[in-house]
Amino acid sequence: MGYQLPETDQEIRRDILHLISVLAEFTDKSDRVLAMKKFEAPQSVDFPINAYMEVINYYLEQNSYYTEKEPVFKTSDRGSIDWAKTIRKQRPLIQSDGSPVYTEYTVRVSSPNDKNLITQIHKYCVYESFQKLGWLFTPDLPPKPTIEKNTKMFLSVLNDKLARTNNDKNKHLFTAMIAVLKYIDEQTNLKQFYFGTDSFEYVWEKLIDRVYGIKDKYKFFPRTRWYLKGKVKENYALEPDSIMLHNGKIYVLDAKYYRYGITGNPMHLPESSSINKQITYGEYIYTQERFKREYGDDVPVYNAFLMPYNSAKNVFGFDSIYGNIGEAKGDWKVGDHNYERVQGIVVDIRYLMYHYTGNHKSKILRLADTIEQALHDNGQMI
Repeated sequence: MGYQLPETDQEIRRDILHLISVLAEFTDKSDRVLAMKKFEAPQSVDFPINAYMEVINYYLEQNSYYTEKEPVFKTSDRGSIDWAKTIRKQRPLIQSDGSPVYTEYTVRVSSPNDKNLITQIHKYCVYESFQKLGWLFTPDLPPKPTIEKNTKMFLSVLNDKLARTNNDKNKHLFTAMIAVLKYIDEQTNLKQFYFGTDSFEYVWEKLIDRVYGIKDKYKFFPRTRWYLKGKVKENYALEPDSIMLHNGKIYVLDAKYYRYGITGNPMHLPESSSINKQITYGEYIYTQERFKREYGDDVPVYNAFLMPYNSAKNVFGFDSIYGNIGEAKGDWKVGDHNYERVQGIVVDIRYLMYHYTGNHKSKILRLADTIEQALHDNGQMI
């Protein structure tokens, strides 16, 4: 929701590729569930899209298939011995007359036929990958492979190569090819393949937490227990989506994948249960002695909902990454504390999807300033 599509096909293809990487990063198998037809049970999806992309990217970057340029060696007690490497790498047993005896040798293990076989397997995987995802890169298919499918043999060769290579790029390629072949072998009865999610709200939550949140947020969870006669039952804790720390202040963030940032319709805002829960989080942090010891008696706690929107086209007249649309309060609180006023902040979804890696200090600073400025502006308005 709120994603600004680019104008050209080339840019749209780039955005599709980026969406794929975001979904692969922020969903697991349980999230990737698609209800393909109304009256059918949802289908769990385990399409190894990253493996397919790895095979395609390697082929495009190299502008050719994988070939072994150097002979491959291993340690063995038999085979085609390379004496120069054996003397350098193996430790001999010294006999009584002082002469060395080698029990293991460095032997050549790849022949020209072996090299050609790994190239043919790569051709097979490249063709398979382009059949499914190549349209994102080019309308042309690479040549159809001449080698017959033999998954068991292909996997044996690749696993052997993977065990003996020290090149990280080749390791990634072999691992991806193995994943592609296993998927083909397991999915022979499926006519279509699927990759996606019906629950993008989980992706939104994880994006917010990755960019703004701290890792050890469990310290900020309000917990409850039942004290029964003779035993204690601990309940699940209330867990805020994200805790952001900046300049000695605590910000409780709730990622809401709600439509208000697109529609401007108040019916599409968080309701009482979410508002009261946010105030509870803030009050818990504000009243805990351990936080008072760290932050002082007046613990600086702020509250905000983060909702997606389009900074290039919206009903609010905003043109920045963040915007404030108002605040939520509870009648059971007098509003004396900042955390009792939950700020509604919209965040440009396209910007966030393209900026979830790297250093986030500047993004955290801008969000903190937006929340605090919103407190001031909304206070004046109210």
